Amino acid sequence: MAQDSPALLERIAKALERLSPTRAPAPVWAANEGFVWEAEARALMPLAKIARVPLALLKGIDRQRDQLLANTRRFAQGLPANNALLWGARGTGKSALVKAVHAAVAAEVPALKLVEIHREDIATLGALLRLLAEAPVKAVLFCDDLSFDANDAAYRALKTVLEGGLAGRPANVIFYATSNRRHLMPREMIENERSTAIHADEAVEEKISLSDRFGLWLGFHNVSQGDYLAIVAGYAQHFELKIAADALQRRALEWAVTRGGRSGRVAWQFIEDLAGELGQRL
Repeated sequence: MAQDSPALLERIAKALERLSPTRAPAPVWAANEGFVWEAEARALMPLAKIARVPLALLKGIDRQRDQLLANTRRFAQGLPANNALLWGARGTGKSALVKAVHAAVAAEVPALKLVEIHREDIATLGALLRLLAEAPVKAVLFCDDLSFDANDAAYRALKTVLEGGLAGRPANVIFYATSNRRHLMPREMIENERSTAIHADEAVEEKISLSDRFGLWLGFHNVSQGDYLAIVAGYAQHFELKIAADALQRRALEWAVTRGGRSGRVAWQFIEDLAGELGQRL
């Protein structure tokens, strides 16, 4: 029995190694433009190239572009900068602007990386920040379509790590989020809590104050017809689509009618359809 003990112990040790979680490999920062946080594996999935459009093609959001670009550039240079909340109508270029601004600034400061965290993984934000705090890069941490519903406690994790916790936000990380809601929660939820609370203003203060943690608020609204046509024309010129200007405008407006409105997203969808019809690649 004593002679079998070393072999038995070795088998036990190997079994325990198989049961223990494997440590995720360290991100290869220099080889990738961005990363996506895989919450279950507590790891960053690398993205060698991020899908986006050039900053110059985003029309009708000049003020938002200039403010976010300046804020991001200051952060990349090691100067004070604000977390940013981009809120407003769907398809108006919020997430496209974040990715395009990152590309523009990363061309100047290659060590600036874009890291995406999904809305449903916000509760693991603390683990991600601890990983990023040790990284040899600066990171724009990005959450698209961020919002919270009733009985959703994940907002506390975001509130704490933005500025309220003892550790605070790492100096090499800034947080950008897009949302259709200015206060990150539905209006009916705000009104319901106010109407049923003993102290109405205090009832929703904690959740509303979450949006106050973003020092930079950028509002986005449905584009005018002129801006919509400018977006379409910009795409058509950039991708060298072979179509007359008057036909392009007419068809773009017809497309917007079938889609029930005008936006940057609708313009891009029209361009994709047109390019496919013309047999041209984007």
